[in-house]
Amino acid sequence: QVQLVESGGGLVQAGGSLRLSCAASGRTFSNYVMGWFRQAAGKEREFLAAISRSGGTIDYLDSVKSRFTISRDNAKNTVYLQMESLKLEDTAVYYCAGRPPGLRRGAAEYDNWGQGTQVTVSS
Repeated sequence: QVQLVESGGGLVQAGGSLRLSCAASGRTFSNYVMGWFRQAAGKEREFLAAISRSGGTIDYLDSVKSRFTISRDNAKNTVYLQMESLKLEDTAVYYCAGRPPGLRRGAAEYDNWGQGTQVTVSS
């Protein structure tokens, strides 16, 4: 198991930017594929992006691909989600998650989760 802690959420105006961080501890971070998900109130958890262990392969949900960027720093045991041009509909709790090798989009395929960080976009 790897323990994950997200940070960087907050209140931002529409059109603004945020960078979320997810710090890992415990098992070797570089052994894990990392993903970012979000869950808006009353909705299911939604895949946003995933990054391979080396960072060389990335998968994005099409609707965020032009605005969100996932990256990782294995030396710092951290994965990031840079979010630009934020919209009201981006308001949600954002989670990072880890899984064994193999990029996947299903939340059920990730077995390590952080506690989430709230992102609220205001008009």
